[in-house]
Amino acid sequence: MVTMKDVAEHAGVSIATVSFVVNDTKPVTAATRARIEAAMSELGFRRNAVARALASRRTRIVALVYPVLEHPLSTSSVEFFTSAAAAASARGYHLVIWPVSNDGRELGELLGQGLVDGVLLMEVQLEDPRIDVLERAGTPFALIGRTRDYGKYPHVDIDFEATVQAAVDHLTALGHRSLTLVIGNRGEPSYRGYGPFARSREAFDTIVAERGLDGRTIDVGQSDEVTALADRVIAAHPEATGILVLNDHTALRLMAGFRRIGRQVPREVSVMGLLAAVESGAVSDPPLTLMRAPGPELGRLGAEALIRNLENEEPLPPRLVPGSFEPGGSTAPPGG
Repeated sequence: MVTMKDVAEHAGVSIATVSFVVNDTKPVTAATRARIEAAMSELGFRRNAVARALASRRTRIVALVYPVLEHPLSTSSVEFFTSAAAAASARGYHLVIWPVSNDGRELGELLGQGLVDGVLLMEVQLEDPRIDVLERAGTPFALIGRTRDYGKYPHVDIDFEATVQAAVDHLTALGHRSLTLVIGNRGEPSYRGYGPFARSREAFDTIVAERGLDGRTIDVGQSDEVTALADRVIAAHPEATGILVLNDHTALRLMAGFRRIGRQVPREVSVMGLLAAVESGAVSDPPLTLMRAPGPELGRLGAEALIRNLENEEPLPPRLVPGSFEPGGSTAPPGG
């Protein structure tokens, strides 16, 4: 096994200098660091993560906290994960996923073990108890999402107002005047005060009122059977010719329900996904027209916001990123 002594001899430096680079405990010149890094690569030296953490009092591991039991994973969720992991790796950090609940109890136990340097929080509630846990623990953190008083914390998020507006623009340009926003949170405690749902609802209500449109918001269950889901959406607003559905999971289930009850999309009703993944839209029949979730960009920005905090660098300014329009075959003029 290659040791630090071997690396030191190969690079022509002291063992202490190699230790400074391996454990990131003291600065060395760029030229010396490059020589040591080259020696480690040539000899096949592998850093001992545990020893490095003990020496530097840092693990260089960050956790992405996602309440997977309350919020089912989707293709768009995975885009956030992979992008954040790549951004963390580029800065010399490892990203792990903690699938802990929204109440913060499991999070507090994990933080107490000193496993990570910082936390990236997803699926943020307007009033999120996990933030209290993080603040009490003194753990650096950043948000992909916003609380009600989000200005206090480093964060990036979807621009829900711009995203909903672009979706409504698309449908009204086709001639739709009666619109429904479908949100999958009926009777489910984990979605009360869930930031994306609350902000999308508020944006939709404001836009349809300003434009004099016939608009309604409908809450449906995440686990509703697809036929019952389609029947419920139609019964709640039978005049609607254009339907916006928040998240790809609910949108695909509604499309399946319409197909099962013989409701033709888009000839009888247009359906548009809000904050879905292109891959999800492609598997529906017809392919789903959607506003794509900016997962790759927000995952990268969220990781960067957290790591800048950990490295005592200039904070990343808060960013709101809108979804992008992706054409499909599920929208058309009314009666088309």
